[in-house]
Amino acid sequence: MVFELSTYFNDMPSVMDLAAVEVGKHWYWSLGDFQLHGQVLVVSWFVISLITIVIALGTSDLKLLPEKYLQNLVEYLFEYIRDIAKTQIGEEEYQTWIPFIGTLFVFIFGCNWTGALIPWSVIEIPSGELAAPTNDINTTAALALLTSIAYFSAGLRKKGFGYFQKYVEPTPILLPINVLEDFTKPLSLSFRLFGNILADELVVGVLLSLVPLVIPIPIMLLGLFTSAIQALVFATLAGAYIGEALEGH
Repeated sequence: MVFELSTYFNDMPSVMDLAAVEVGKHWYWSLGDFQLHGQVLVVSWFVISLITIVIALGTSDLKLLPEKYLQNLVEYLFEYIRDIAKTQIGEEEYQTWIPFIGTLFVFIFGCNWTGALIPWSVIEIPSGELAAPTNDINTTAALALLTSIAYFSAGLRKKGFGYFQKYVEPTPILLPINVLEDFTKPLSLSFRLFGNILADELVVGVLLSLVPLVIPIPIMLLGLFTSAIQALVFATLAGAYIGEALEGH
């Protein structure tokens, strides 16, 4: 019996073997001992460059009465993000967090829409294929962790170590549940965004392979709408978490 158990545990995959499991093919870039997903970085840099160009052109010659479409677009976008931050965080604290909320919203929106509108798959790369950065769990997990760092730092800067008192309120019995809640926040943020974008791209890809002419178009339009909603949901929840950290449990 002991021999059989030892044989069973020896045959089980090690933790390192499980860590090496991956889904799909990736274009890896080596940076010292680290391996980076090259296809994610390429599209991310494209999105960042596109956003930078649009904002630079929209704010290059500001006028009191906008004459350029891009200035109207940038002003509307700023007001929209400001309203999100003001609603979720509150009038006293929201201005500090407009850049963070705005960066999340614009980056996720740009990633989602470029993934839906640009046929990245026609561009050949050494391995794998280009797609929306939010189609990669590493990207969405990084954005979720940044959000967690943001609301922890917001609470600590305002309340100091008294911020952690919320974990034992209204009763210390709820300590495990309150701690678990903070662990589930980044998980829900990352998997919600990743799952929706991945599912949309898979559905469109399958329909294009089956009926490549008319039927996929409504699904693609619905995907654009869903992509915009996901950017809004992520930014709104990030603002809500920051507002919760500032105001109390």
